[in-house]
Amino acid sequence: MQNLTDLPGNAINSQKSLSVIIKVCVVIPFFCIFLYCIVVMVHTVASHRQFLDNSRYILFAYMLINDTLQLLSSVLLFLFIVGNVKFAIVYCAPLLFFSTSTFHNTPLILAAMSLERYVAIFYPLQRPAAWHADRIWIIILSLWLVSCILPIVDFSLGKPQPGVNVLSTPVVCRTMVLNSSPVQTLYKMSLNGLFFAVVLAIIMFTYMRILLETRKMRQDRASVAKAMHTVLLHGFQLLLCMISFTQPVTESLISVYAGLLAEHISFFIYFCFILLPRFLSPLIYGLRDESLRCYVMRDVLCCSHKHRFSVKVRVSPRAPATTQTLGQGQPQSPGHHTDTG
Repeated sequence: MQNLTDLPGNAINSQKSLSVIIKVCVVIPFFCIFLYCIVVMVHTVASHRQFLDNSRYILFAYMLINDTLQLLSSVLLFLFIVGNVKFAIVYCAPLLFFSTSTFHNTPLILAAMSLERYVAIFYPLQRPAAWHADRIWIIILSLWLVSCILPIVDFSLGKPQPGVNVLSTPVVCRTMVLNSSPVQTLYKMSLNGLFFAVVLAIIMFTYMRILLETRKMRQDRASVAKAMHTVLLHGFQLLLCMISFTQPVTESLISVYAGLLAEHISFFIYFCFILLPRFLSPLIYGLRDESLRCYVMRDVLCCSHKHRFSVKVRVSPRAPATTQTLGQGQPQSPGHHTDTG
């Protein structure tokens, strides 16, 4: 009888274990693919001078690095939560602070990239010094300061839960550990609404002005359609980023109408509104750019060609003679030459 009474508990534990395995198997490969795309694009931007002399591509590379850091911290928090890893708040707070600041930094970078395009098109000869490629670090530093001030104020308003020692009590590292005050809830709701309104206004204003200017300058329907698609993609990505700010309300609505468990709803929101928008960033801003796309494809093909060439040399039965012969003629091939122009 004891074994029969243990069966439901074992079934529940096995279901939870299977659920954790499925979630990890979904997140980790997704993150690895994202990381590979980011490394390739950042390497391409850093390897060619014409990209480093353009403030647009510098902001794009900065966005990729910020999204990588944000996803790295969020994936660590995700693994800690699903693995039920507990440690003191003093170690949890820096990780939460880093994840929150990089998360808030993404919409700020979107707004900065929109303003950079607006300034480049409407003020090409009178561009402010801060928007030049050699001074764009001023804009980047300002974005970091703003994104770091917001979680500092948020965490300073909160208090640890009763009976929790900041230095010694092990807890599951999640935002609700430091966000338990009603004042914090009001602050976050007001801040998220302000973020959404300001960033949305900047993006829509700048890109609609650029779209109208494009209609005036040229009657090319393909260019106008591409600009309109860019506006829609920017709005879609911003919408995904901002919906994650309303996680409590979204979880309540999904639980009422879908009837799913809270942990499954949290994972769905995490995957769709945190991971997915970061993965769309390199696709929207990188692969849609013809110049960058050409260099990325060339670098990927060049690296794969070099890898196949080195493998053929290693497996050749006459490795010394083959290496010497190929080593004399192959470096002169244009395919092994990196264009730094």
